[in-house]
Amino acid sequence: MKLSTMLMYDGNPRSAADQVVSLEKAGLDTVWVAEPYGFDAPTLMGYLAAKTETVEIGSAILNIYSRTPGTLLQTAAGLDNVSGGRAVLGLGASGPQVIEGFHGVPYDKPLARTREIVEIIRSGMRRERLESDGIFKLPLSKEDGAVTGLGKPLKLLTKPERSSVPIYLAALGPKNVELAAEIADGWLPVFFSPFRFKDAFGAALDAGFARAGDGKSLERFDVAPTVTVVVGDDVETLRGFAKPMVALYVGGMGARGRNFYNDLACRYGFEDAAREIQDLYLDGKKQEAAAAVPDELVDEISLIGPKERIADRLDAWRESGITTMVVGAAQPEALRVMAELVL
Repeated sequence: MKLSTMLMYDGNPRSAADQVVSLEKAGLDTVWVAEPYGFDAPTLMGYLAAKTETVEIGSAILNIYSRTPGTLLQTAAGLDNVSGGRAVLGLGASGPQVIEGFHGVPYDKPLARTREIVEIIRSGMRRERLESDGIFKLPLSKEDGAVTGLGKPLKLLTKPERSSVPIYLAALGPKNVELAAEIADGWLPVFFSPFRFKDAFGAALDAGFARAGDGKSLERFDVAPTVTVVVGDDVETLRGFAKPMVALYVGGMGARGRNFYNDLACRYGFEDAAREIQDLYLDGKKQEAAAAVPDELVDEISLIGPKERIADRLDAWRESGITTMVVGAAQPEALRVMAELVL
């Protein structure tokens, strides 16, 4: 199992990025950079590329709405160059609140949009001329609306470091997971339960692998879940550190009927708790919502407790078939423990 982590920062990402250098020396395989509606990820990824030598640098995630396919291609090629071939492109649809609220772009056709963008990026990395006649029209013609009609099918001006970069998709719903299995090199799930993984996602993964053909399977597909890790002796208290984040996503990251994280908790069998958490959170009762998060759910999607407990529960993660663990940890101690147990 490969060990990676999210770049965790509070206010100033430069100081957090500087810590990646020591983690690289300890054997960290990949560092992932998020952006939601904060600092953009590519700027921080470029900074990390200049500070490091061997660690892979991934975006987790760049949304597929606020940048054109051509811009995403340029970003992937540019980051791969400045990192010397260490870039990993993590893409995802994000959600309506961010896409329509922060970027002012309609949240539509996420699956078809994702498929086309991946195809265009892969074609562009091979320095083929960009042509598309789907959601994206490349090049635009006069028939496509009020345009000059002077656009040409262009290829990337500069030669990329590599003719392809690994592309990972963040996905929660079955159709999204199926698409990731079909067209991507890896999958970035959140709130991943190794105990319910096969029941919740096995059929979707199998369907995606079958569509991909060429014998694609879990052995040739990187499952890289983000896992909250908190080290300490008092397990009950440590659960209290993890629950507010679960409540935020299950309860508040989306409206009723359009919350992908709430849907996931329901697929895991926590329907009643998911409904209660959402009702409390959307009513402004955030502490009560956190208290409503079941201990069982926290224990399944997190690694918390003393080192011995984490080591014992880590077996389920290994046996589930995941190949990369993305450690989400605010404690330096947590990363040290995971490095000792995984590397």
